[in-house]
Amino acid sequence: MPLALLALAIGAFGIGTTEFVIMGLLPEVAGDFGVSIPTAGLLVTGYALGVVIGAPLMTVLGTKVPRKRMLMLLMGLFIAGNLLSAVAPTFSVMLIGRVVASLAHGAFFGIGSVVAAELVAPSRKAGAIAMMFTGLTVANVVGVPLGTLVGQHVGWRVTFAVVAALGVVGLAGIAKLVPELPRPQGVHLRHELAAFKNAQVLLAMAMTVLGFGGVFAAITYIAPMMTRVAGFADGSVTWLLVLFGLGMVGGNLVGGRFADRALMPMLYVSLSALAVVLALFTLTAHNKVAAAVTVALIGALGFATVPPLQKRVLDHAHGAPTLASAVNIGAFNLGNALSAWLGGLVIAAGLGYTSPNWVGAALAAAALVLALLSAALERRGSSPSAVISGATPAEQRASVDH
Repeated sequence: MPLALLALAIGAFGIGTTEFVIMGLLPEVAGDFGVSIPTAGLLVTGYALGVVIGAPLMTVLGTKVPRKRMLMLLMGLFIAGNLLSAVAPTFSVMLIGRVVASLAHGAFFGIGSVVAAELVAPSRKAGAIAMMFTGLTVANVVGVPLGTLVGQHVGWRVTFAVVAALGVVGLAGIAKLVPELPRPQGVHLRHELAAFKNAQVLLAMAMTVLGFGGVFAAITYIAPMMTRVAGFADGSVTWLLVLFGLGMVGGNLVGGRFADRALMPMLYVSLSALAVVLALFTLTAHNKVAAAVTVALIGALGFATVPPLQKRVLDHAHGAPTLASAVNIGAFNLGNALSAWLGGLVIAAGLGYTSPNWVGAALAAAALVLALLSAALERRGSSPSAVISGATPAEQRASVDH
C-alpha cells in the first residue's frame, strides 16, 4: 500500500476521534452545561447532520480545487471547529463548533476514498479504502478512550483542544505525503449528479443510513447504559470504548478484504448478524462480561459494512464518483443522526437505557432487506438506472455493464 494512505489515515484518525469521543463524555458535558443526557445527545445528532449537509456542499465547492489542496482546506475547517468547541461558553456555541468541524467530515472521507482507490490497482480498491478508514477505527482504540480519560479527569475542553492538535498533525501529513493527483478531465458537476440517477447508488446509500444507524442507536448512549444498567464504574467507559474500537478495526479490515472477493455476501452476513447482536444487547447489557463482548461485536459487525458499501457506491458511480462517495459518507452520519435522535426519544419516553438497542436492531434489519432487494434487481438483469426516470440509454447500459 502506498505511503500516502498513511497520511489519509492520520486525517481520518483525527476526524474519528472528534466524532466518537463525545459519546464517552456525554455525562460530563451535560453536567457542565446543566442539560439532560438526551439534550446532550444533540451534540451527536448535530455533528451527524452537519456531515450530511457538508458532504455534498464542500464537495461541490471543491470541484475546481485539486484534491490534495481540498483535503488540506478541509482539515483546516476541522481544526477551527474543534477549537470553538474547546472554548464554548454555552451549550449552543459548542453545538455550533461541532457542526463547523463536521462540515469537513463527509468531503474528507469522500474525496479521500477516491484518492485512495486511485493509488492502487483495481483489484485492491476496497483494501485501500479500508486502509484509510483504519485511521477512523484506530481512533476508537486510542484516540477516543484517551480523549474520554482526559475529559473525565482533566476536563472535556482539554479533550477538544487535543483533538484540534491532532488535526494539525493530519494537515501536515497530507501536505507531506499525498501526491498531487491530476483532476479527471471532462468530469463536471452534472456528471457527478448523474450518478444519483442510478438506483443501485441510492440503494447503497440507504443501506448505509440504516445499517450504520443501527450501530449508533446503541453506542450513542453507551455511557449511561453501561454505568446505570450494566453496573460499570464511570472510569470503565474508557476501556469499553477500547473494545468497541478494537471491534471496529477488525471489522473494517475483514470487510475490506472480503469486499474485493464477495461484496454482497459480506453485506448479508454482517447486516444480519448486526441485527441479531443489537437485539440481544437488550439482554446482555445487564451482565458486565456479556455487555463487554457485545460492545466489541457491534463495532466489528458495524464497520464490516463500511468498505463494501463505499466500494459499491464507487463502482456504480463510475466515471464521476467524488460527489457520490462524499454523499455516502454523509449517509453514514444521517444514520447516526437518525438513530441518536430515535434513541433519545425512546429513553425520554421512559423505556429505559437499553431501549435504543431495539431501535438499532430494527434499522439493521431494514438495511438487510434493502441489500436483498439490490441483489434481486441485479439478478433479474434490470437496469438500475432505468428505475429512476431521466437516465439516458448510454447511462443505463453503463450501469448494467457495471
